[in-house]
Amino acid sequence: MKIEQVALQLYTLRDACQSPVDFATTLQRVRRIGYQAVQLSGEAPMPTAQIKQIASDAGIHICATHEDSQQILTEPARATERAVELGAEIVAYPFPRDVDFTDGTQVEQLARQLDAAGAVFREAGLRLCYHNHAIEFLRYGNQLVLEYLYAATAPENLGAELDTYWIHYGGGQVVGWCERMANRLPLVHLKDYCFLPENKPNYCEIGAGTLPFADIIRVAENSGCEWFAVEQDTCPGDPFDSIEQSFNYIRDHLVE
Repeated sequence: MKIEQVALQLYTLRDACQSPVDFATTLQRVRRIGYQAVQLSGEAPMPTAQIKQIASDAGIHICATHEDSQQILTEPARATERAVELGAEIVAYPFPRDVDFTDGTQVEQLARQLDAAGAVFREAGLRLCYHNHAIEFLRYGNQLVLEYLYAATAPENLGAELDTYWIHYGGGQVVGWCERMANRLPLVHLKDYCFLPENKPNYCEIGAGTLPFADIIRVAENSGCEWFAVEQDTCPGDPFDSIEQSFNYIRDHLVE
């Protein structure tokens, strides 16, 4: 992994992206820390052209986005328009909102919709990926829901945006999932996992937790991963301090 492949998932800084002025200041600070790319998520509504210009002015590449879950499924052409205008290569389906994973009919419908939407994205030169949480580690017959979703969709229509924290939280093996998603894994969310004295898990900065990121990155690269997006859903203090700590650890310990 090279340092220019390390992106920031802006959901981490969502509270600092709620106006055009704040968004511009945030991207400038992100670039000063060292990140050269971001994945959009959680920013305030702004014209697409304005977002792209602010990112360009800050020297930031928008490598990927999270778009509205329902729009991806029912209006994929609209979702592709925004991503193309932003210059992103990857769009992720962020969360299975309103899908009951205990209902097989709904699971099967989601797979069909993702496959159909992914074909629209592919025709536009984009990759549609599925962003997992832990809920996909529910059983669906003799498989996990996550296994079924990938088995029931064409690899060229649906890629994986594996989230390291949620795979581990759900009981999965992160390195193994990176390996099994070979040629289907353009982006990974680097999110570390730690345990608190209160006897519960929590998010933490990269390198401060228990996940074997050297192995994860090595196997993900072998599977064709192009982008490694740092994400921390909640931070113990200033999130800018957390993203800088994560970047510095990656720079010092994990890049070529």
